[in-house]
Amino acid sequence: MELAGYTIDVESAVQLINEKHYRTLAVQIPEGLKRHVFPLVDFLKKETHAAVLVSADPCFGACDVVNYELKNLDVDCVIHIGHTAIADVENFWIPTIFLNAQSTLDVSKVVEKALPSLVGKKIGLVTTAQHLHTLETVQTILQQHGFEAFLAAGDERISAKGQILGCNFSSGANLSDQVDCFLFIGSGTFHPVGLSMSTKKTVIAADPYTNTVKKQEIEDMKNNLLRQRYGAILSCRNARRFGILLGLKRGQQRLTQASEIEQMLHDAGRLCLFITQDQFSPSALQGFDLDCYVSTACPRLAIDDYLQYKKPIITPIELEIALGRREWETYVFDEILQE
Repeated sequence: MELAGYTIDVESAVQLINEKHYRTLAVQIPEGLKRHVFPLVDFLKKETHAAVLVSADPCFGACDVVNYELKNLDVDCVIHIGHTAIADVENFWIPTIFLNAQSTLDVSKVVEKALPSLVGKKIGLVTTAQHLHTLETVQTILQQHGFEAFLAAGDERISAKGQILGCNFSSGANLSDQVDCFLFIGSGTFHPVGLSMSTKKTVIAADPYTNTVKKQEIEDMKNNLLRQRYGAILSCRNARRFGILLGLKRGQQRLTQASEIEQMLHDAGRLCLFITQDQFSPSALQGFDLDCYVSTACPRLAIDDYLQYKKPIITPIELEIALGRREWETYVFDEILQE
């Protein structure tokens, strides 16, 4: 079915729901689609005769599935819309169906508009889940204009060639030695900026929603972000009491890394404690008497929300720099990769 400019294969979910005789469903849907949820709920009710609940909890990705708590409401199936499944995030308490939301926008115009901004002739293609189905079209356009277009698979957390997540750029990193630059298809700046930091390559962002192309803006944002991160590292160099943030979301749990950070801080003569939460917030952390935090949860916590917190939050890699174990020149973007 089509919903607010996206195609969602709800029909396949209905078939499975009816086969399994699920009677109570929970729908988890991204913020931008919540206002359009009525047709989806009506369709599910009509085709499955099941009760349907809609989760109002944030929905940031396939790592962020509302699941265990819903057992108390007798939910026997979760329908997670807008993201593709992450292979190593599994064994949910409640069976979960992932339905990608494919944008119906034509990307041809913005890709044509991006051609003069491309660097070199070998172009790496990346996008988010919503535009994966357009990459063949993008490849064709580039080839018609004399470019070579490359796609690569990522690690096991990535479901399709050319896909990147806000916390995983492996499908781009696997191409970085073969291409002159990257062309990102999608909205927002976090993904292209993260890709640029991860691969050290120029990234051109083509946004089909606004029909805009960004190149210098991505580079400027990357440089501004690096200055911010350098300031965060400096503010933590003399810190004595650290909080190690350990997320409870199934796809964001880095237990091994958290233990390594604890040992690293112990060896440096610093004090630390583990702090867990499903979704971290400034109010939840303000009661602790700590100097700074190291996040092993979603990498975007330290990047996107940094200015909201009274105490600095740094990534594991930034901690290494703060403790003198790594040089600033070797700085890389924090990612959740397949262990």
